[in-house]
Amino acid sequence: MLSSLPHPPLQNTAYKENDSVGLVTPLHIHFSQPLRLQSGEQLSAYDLVIETYGTLNAARDNAVLICHALNASHHVAGYHSTDASNLGWWDNMIGPGKPVDTNHFFVIGVNNLGSCFGSTGPMSIDPETAKPYGAKFPLMTVEDWVTSQACLADHFGITQFAAVMGGSLGGMQVLSWSLLYPERVRHCIIIASTSKLSTQNIAFNEVARRAIVTDPDFHGGDYQAHGTKPKRGLRIARMIGHITYQSDHGMAERFGRGLQHASTEKNGYRYSLDMEFAVEHYLRHQSDKFSDYFDANTYLRITRALDYFDPAKAYDNNLTLALAKTCANYLVISFSTDWRFPPTCSRTLVRALLENRRNVSYAEINAPHGHDAFLLADPRYHDIIRAYFSRIAKECDS
Repeated sequence: MLSSLPHPPLQNTAYKENDSVGLVTPLHIHFSQPLRLQSGEQLSAYDLVIETYGTLNAARDNAVLICHALNASHHVAGYHSTDASNLGWWDNMIGPGKPVDTNHFFVIGVNNLGSCFGSTGPMSIDPETAKPYGAKFPLMTVEDWVTSQACLADHFGITQFAAVMGGSLGGMQVLSWSLLYPERVRHCIIIASTSKLSTQNIAFNEVARRAIVTDPDFHGGDYQAHGTKPKRGLRIARMIGHITYQSDHGMAERFGRGLQHASTEKNGYRYSLDMEFAVEHYLRHQSDKFSDYFDANTYLRITRALDYFDPAKAYDNNLTLALAKTCANYLVISFSTDWRFPPTCSRTLVRALLENRRNVSYAEINAPHGHDAFLLADPRYHDIIRAYFSRIAKECDS
């Protein structure tokens, strides 16, 4: 446990050509076999968009699957244009010489079904109607995503992943992999995650969804047919989410009570309902960007998938019993100021794994950045990942 270590400065995460996977191109993979969903519905066919980094070895035993969180995608590392813009969301983690070293591993970043970044989702064309699915797109679960990812592994001829790795919602998918396909994954890296949402987390998700569905431009989820987009609802949903991803200390350190437009009169305030504080400007800026690129139906479905995930539910809420058939090795990491998925969630998971005599490594890192710490380049965090993957690389080489 590393909770007593002071927080060092973050490493520079700026783009450097010599440690990047470089220019990457997404791949669209079509699956014509129907996918039966936990809800009882099915997709008759579907597409998954992925990116790959590194080389799959002859034994096909060096593959690492990266599972993404709510608003991320398949674009995990590298860049999409020659000016190195649009770096992958985990570029500080994955690449040549990085903690997940693409000199040794074949890394797959996959975009989940129901997303708005290329995989089949609400914005895709329904083959039965030749119109966007919109509100008709079925609800997905974490288990549905993992089932589709197993089909992706089959596509590459990968019978067993060296590791499956993810943070937040991605960590839930990792845990689900070890439950649904225990023989198909050797190592599970679960970061800033949980085995089920707390009541408070479900409440946050519901408030965000209400903001979207009550937007006059939502039109029952068929806003594309009306030529609108519920941007106001998306903005509020993003603000709510963004606040929960930060820590109070981190926001105070970054913004404090700084004013956006300080006045020389009236104690520095403008006494207005418009933006006064720097943190307000930041939230509005982030939410405006989010509402431009993200889809409302996707947001509704992904947050509901978060709510539904609870593998212990079928075992009378006994997580130890739910994990009895697992056989992977685990690395679990939490962050001290993550109040969305606090360290107690990770400790509960670790305890249940240990009760099943699983091989588990656990690190609890004292970091001030809240839930978003799993995306940042904290040296202690990266060193743990690097050391763990170095051991996995030796397994692949032996």
